[in-house]
Amino acid sequence: MKKYLSFLLIVLVNLPVYSLDSTDAILAQLDNALKNKERYVQLKEERILNFKKIKSDNLTKEQEYNFNKTLYTEYLKFNSDSAIHYVKKNLKLADELQNKDLKDLANLELVTLYSSSGKYRESEAILKAINKNQLSKELLPEYYEAYREFYEHYVANSYDPKYIKQIAMYRDSLLTVLNPETLKYKINVIQRNIHHKQFGIAQKKLMRLLGTANQDDTQYAMIGYLLGSIYETTHQLELRKKYYALSALSDIKHSIKDNASLQELALVFYEIGDVDMAYRLTQSAIADALFCNVQFRTLQMSEVYSIINTAYLEREAKRKMQLQMYLLCISILTAFLIVAVIYVYKQMKKVSRIRGELFITSQKLAELNKDITETNSQLQERNAQLSESNHIKEEYIAHFFNLCSTYINKLENYRIILNKKATAKQFDEIYKILKSTTLVDNELEELYKNFDIIFLNLYPTFVKDFNALLITEEQIVLKQGELLNTELRIFALIRLGITDSVKIAAFLRYSLSTIYNYRTRARNKAAVSRNDFEEMVMKIGLITLKI
Repeated sequence: MKKYLSFLLIVLVNLPVYSLDSTDAILAQLDNALKNKERYVQLKEERILNFKKIKSDNLTKEQEYNFNKTLYTEYLKFNSDSAIHYVKKNLKLADELQNKDLKDLANLELVTLYSSSGKYRESEAILKAINKNQLSKELLPEYYEAYREFYEHYVANSYDPKYIKQIAMYRDSLLTVLNPETLKYKINVIQRNIHHKQFGIAQKKLMRLLGTANQDDTQYAMIGYLLGSIYETTHQLELRKKYYALSALSDIKHSIKDNASLQELALVFYEIGDVDMAYRLTQSAIADALFCNVQFRTLQMSEVYSIINTAYLEREAKRKMQLQMYLLCISILTAFLIVAVIYVYKQMKKVSRIRGELFITSQKLAELNKDITETNSQLQERNAQLSESNHIKEEYIAHFFNLCSTYINKLENYRIILNKKATAKQFDEIYKILKSTTLVDNELEELYKNFDIIFLNLYPTFVKDFNALLITEEQIVLKQGELLNTELRIFALIRLGITDSVKIAAFLRYSLSTIYNYRTRARNKAAVSRNDFEEMVMKIGLITLKI
């Protein structure tokens, strides 16, 4: 099952996002990708781990260099610290091989990694130590690109028009040594067009590339980003949002942590007033930058974050005011509920008094009129039925009073606490109380306890029958006083017909991956066929259960 799910996610990753013409459809895909962001990271980490496992102990130093270079490529825009680690290993191998080209290549790779991590002095020192005239022809593109990216990263930290000129100069030099048929060449030409404000020409070229470029190419997200930047300059908000979203979607699905599209898209949503989405995108972008250790992205995000965070806090303040209004309404409703309970209680006393009067009357009628014995007997039967009905009512009312009393007390205590804090203007304390999950956690614990009791009343042998489906050494032993544990609750829900992991995760308040892992681990421990395990769980109690 795990293999099938992994395959499905990989297929989804490789679906051509450029086929989505609707901005709403792209944003829906982006929202889904943000929710599954950790899964995409997990897939990438699994792919890297599987690649590492195939390494042989008999590799030559040249083969080991290529092996490390592949890992560097995987980590380049994912985790810069790991990428630096493998480049440094290649520097050592190049020294051992006494191969200048391999050493120059590793140094050029290290330049970009250092500059993106904020190590500008180290990066510049490496560049100055490299003699361009002694570089092989094949390394000139890497040399010019390393210089261009060095200045791009430095500009993010210390803006100066002269650095912009350096970027343009090294881009021009790069174009002289790149193959004009490559995507990298075309992207650099378009960037030059944008630098010279030739937006119409750049836009047409990018649209052609978007229709023909391979989504798996590392430059694919750049196409969407450049289109978004053009539409930002030309003040076309909807198109700007669409193509930044398209670029961000590609970055997330390929676990590209060194990205700019999420930041730009956050600003778009901030401009249109969707502060919640802007804050969510900003948080995701900051998390990516910190994960990848890309300092210049973090610097870029700092200004954006302060703006959006301020707006978000203002929105939260308004929501807090609304919450206070809701608490006031709850207090009013509680008062109405108390009045209703008092009214019901008085009515019950009135009914009880009437019943007593009827009983006395019937007794007097029996003494005064023996001729109507049959009628009196019927009255006594009716009275007995009324008593029985009253007994049933008392039972239900007892449950009703208990439930009402419990929640009234909880609501009243909660209202009193909040009222005291509000009176004392302890708004921070109110926020802490509202933010606390203790009340919810206690209610959840009670919910799960009631669920366990009710479920075991229905299927008293469930734990024993479930263990019978597992191999002996993997059978579950419950702790003292424990009715069911998390694993048993998951399969209890499955026994009740709730097989959707999303619904199970929502009920038990676990992540989807945690539920998936529990189910997979249980199938692996099964004494029966893994494919038939959950089906056999759903048959527990079919014969012995008595309703």
